[in-house]
Amino acid sequence: MEQSKNFTSGSVLKGLIQFAIPVFAALFLQSLYGGVDLLIVGQFAETADVSGVATGSLLMQTVTMVITGLSMGITIYVGQKIGEGKDDEAGKAIDSGLVLFILIGIILSLLLVVFTKYLAGLLHAPIEAYDQTCEYIMVCGFGTVFIGFYNLLGAIFRGIGDSKTPLFTVLIACIFNIFGDLLFVAVCGLGAMGAALATIIAQAFSVVISILVIIRKTLPFTFKKEYVRFDNKIIMQELRLGTPIALQEFLVGISFLVIQTVVNSIDVVASAGVGVAEKVCAFIMLVPSAFSQSISAFVAQNIGAGLKNRALKALKYGIITSLCVATMIGSFTFFKGNVLANIFAKDTYVIMQAHEYLKAYAIDTFLTSILFCYIGYYNGCGNTFFVMLQGIIGAFCVRVPVVILMSNLPHTTLFHIGLATPASSIFQIILCLTFMIYKRHSARS
Repeated sequence: MEQSKNFTSGSVLKGLIQFAIPVFAALFLQSLYGGVDLLIVGQFAETADVSGVATGSLLMQTVTMVITGLSMGITIYVGQKIGEGKDDEAGKAIDSGLVLFILIGIILSLLLVVFTKYLAGLLHAPIEAYDQTCEYIMVCGFGTVFIGFYNLLGAIFRGIGDSKTPLFTVLIACIFNIFGDLLFVAVCGLGAMGAALATIIAQAFSVVISILVIIRKTLPFTFKKEYVRFDNKIIMQELRLGTPIALQEFLVGISFLVIQTVVNSIDVVASAGVGVAEKVCAFIMLVPSAFSQSISAFVAQNIGAGLKNRALKALKYGIITSLCVATMIGSFTFFKGNVLANIFAKDTYVIMQAHEYLKAYAIDTFLTSILFCYIGYYNGCGNTFFVMLQGIIGAFCVRVPVVILMSNLPHTTLFHIGLATPASSIFQIILCLTFMIYKRHSARS
């Protein structure tokens, strides 16, 4: 297993790419982990099950995004302490974070299980897919605590500069999930419920095995039993950094749920089509997402060490690299998105609808190559309030209004509805650039 990395010396480009590759691989496996559910359901179950998994998994994705946002508070805090050479404080931050995430997992599990039917109704799950949506949400709700633990482990290792251990943990989850889906969906015919069962069982195995790996691993921080407590000061610092990100992720997730709700009101085929497209989108957005997470860890250490120029170089190299990849992926998705959609569905009409929606996301791949890198940079700098603000503005001042506008136009298509996402990205990039100019002006004053 890889030991922790110090990003404050050496080649910026080489160090960033070496760190980003395992992060990319982990995100790929995580997307595969989520995509396998829909892939196997799409091949072995009915369109109603596809719609149920699509709607339910989008809700669970929002929950996961909130947990991931909160965990970024630990990544940033630990990264800064490592950069400052305060390993003992990094250990205390991690142990207190463990207590925090246990509580978060329990609370979210209770909310999802108790309000399953209400949430399915709120999302306007098509009548044909209502029961399947409820089954998926309820079963996954029971496993939310494992989602919390998994993201906590990932946050810890990204903070100390180790991106290979999270790759190993998600590989375990992915393997178990594939076998679980084949067993519960293809063999037992449980449809959406089977996909949910496979997901939480895989997550549980991943967490258990990951803990066993951690016990045997040499770590660059001090771990003591007395540190495992609710340390108000440390937890407030982690929440100060993580809550704005989590709130932003939650509200952005809500905006995408609004899109799903609007599409669910059209018909079950459109609902399934958007669900398929969203799974494809998880893959085509992998490179900017990987650089966003990598830049956060890279920048956090360099800001902690007072090396602002290295942090800015990481931002520049991340944007350039992401744009190069986006040129290939975005072009293929726009013209051949039906080939990608065909992986997750067998219904011709579902595939057609997915391709229409994917055309809009193909445009967005170029924009997120810039936007996600800026978000990673500002997170690493500790400017998480701004990250929250630009995300909320983009979601509710641009994305949601454009979705509502497009859905009310005559002869509208999923492509028109999907254009809300690149429209939001353009506006958010403008905000990020404006904030950069403001920061430089303030530094000179």
